[in-house]
Amino acid sequence: GFSELAITKLDILSGMDELKVCTQYRYDGKTTRRFPSEPQTLEKVTPVYETLPGWSADISSVRHVSDLPSEARDYLAFIADYLDADVGMVSNGPRRDQIIPEVGTPIAA
Repeated sequence: GFSELAITKLDILSGMDELKVCTQYRYDGKTTRRFPSEPQTLEKVTPVYETLPGWSADISSVRHVSDLPSEARDYLAFIADYLDADVGMVSNGPRRDQIIPEVGTPIAA
């Protein structure tokens, strides 16, 4: 298992009205959280999404999680909660200094 996540490229989600996160897969009338490993099964699977609100602000200069838009913090908190792991760091741009370190959870919205 794992205990901490590194979320990369958060900045590319800026400007999206909503974010769809696949949380389950539907196959043969049943749902599961496990990603299907066999190609023949994958062809017949329907993803099940949770829809979260997006944000419009440019976050590329943000260096503290508290300065992120509330929707971005909610997105990070959703992923951390769903995967039962802390968010250790977030990158928000291509440069080495575009990192929000030591995010942790819970993430205050």
